[in-house]
Amino acid sequence: MDIFDVIYNCRSMRRLDEKPVPTELLVELVGAANQAPSGSNRQMARWLVVTDADVKKDLAELNRKGVESYIGPKETRPDALAHQSKEKRSRMLDAVIWQMEHMASVPAIVIACMDFGESVNDTMMSRGGGSIWPGVQNLFLAARALGLGATPTTLALRDQQAVAEVLNLPSTMAAFCLIPVGYPLGRFGTVVRKPLDEVMRWDQWR
Repeated sequence: MDIFDVIYNCRSMRRLDEKPVPTELLVELVGAANQAPSGSNRQMARWLVVTDADVKKDLAELNRKGVESYIGPKETRPDALAHQSKEKRSRMLDAVIWQMEHMASVPAIVIACMDFGESVNDTMMSRGGGSIWPGVQNLFLAARALGLGATPTTLALRDQQAVAEVLNLPSTMAAFCLIPVGYPLGRFGTVVRKPLDEVMRWDQWR
């Protein structure tokens, strides 16, 4: 696929088939992620590919807690946004809940981590994103190019201590993003975004 076709047709695919993803494709995804730039070229990104059923089950439980906290009571959620109709927002929420209920059975879960080389603190976490999110996007786009579905999410990672215990992370490492990967049950299509005249200016904002 042309790179712009990939970018403009890269929906978040939360409903994934249980069919296994070949190991070589998972390695290819991480290879693409590993090509991303990082601050001072320190290359501190680390990638855990989880296929073990027990580890996936533990991650799914952490994700359930995160999703339930994020969704909250129905009366606190907006039914629609200026750029997203009530119908589309409802479909998105349904997909989030479906993913929550099926997280343990997805073929693979990729965890994007950083190894800081010393015990992690909040300051490191706040500064580390610039060196991990380009790799996450690379992986997301590579999945689309290979016909795989993926969705970056952070909801399962709110309790970093619990995540570290599940993944056996050393104190120098922290998890930034969880990415379920598999063959999509839905269809790829164009993404809908705000028009550029709302989000872009030249030189100064006003």
